[in-house]
Amino acid sequence: MAILFAVVARGTTILAKHAWCGGNFLEVTEQILAKIPSENNKLTYSHGNYLFHYICQDRIVYLCITDDDFERSRAFNFLNEIKKRFQTTYGSRAQTALPYAMNSEFSSVLAAQLKHHSENKGLDKVMETQKSCSSHVYEEPQAHYYHHHRINCVHLYHCFTSLWWIYMAKLCEEIRKKKVESYNCTSLFC
Repeated sequence: MAILFAVVARGTTILAKHAWCGGNFLEVTEQILAKIPSENNKLTYSHGNYLFHYICQDRIVYLCITDDDFERSRAFNFLNEIKKRFQTTYGSRAQTALPYAMNSEFSSVLAAQLKHHSENKGLDKVMETQKSCSSHVYEEPQAHYYHHHRINCVHLYHCFTSLWWIYMAKLCEEIRKKKVESYNCTSLFC
């Protein structure tokens, strides 16, 4: 589904955060941050229908909360990107910063990256397949007709089947988006 919440913290001191929707994210995050050891590490915790992914490096914790069906690799790609941008922007200043010192500036970076990494990456591959099959459906039959006087029916069948699956994937994505728009996170851990 999506990344619901992201935070950058030094120990239990939150430096920047962004929530995709309302909920008790801060409460839960504070409890989790208190349990994360200060050594360099990356890990995923599970609680109910939610996953808590984090990377800790040089006492700075990059954490996000996702639905339990969100791919772990995508969550860690997001966290690595956030870590890179945060370190580039703030460097060693993060080691002594006050709570929320970077929030006004960095929360917009969190929001943009959260949106980018929450989008369905599989749909990009589906669109590539659709373009490939569409060009074959219109070009190859003509080439076969003129050069070999026959159409490669098997290839057409596979292209049309792929197009049907693409249509279904788009339809499912639209349904998912409509559910996401009406998704209420206020009772996240109740």
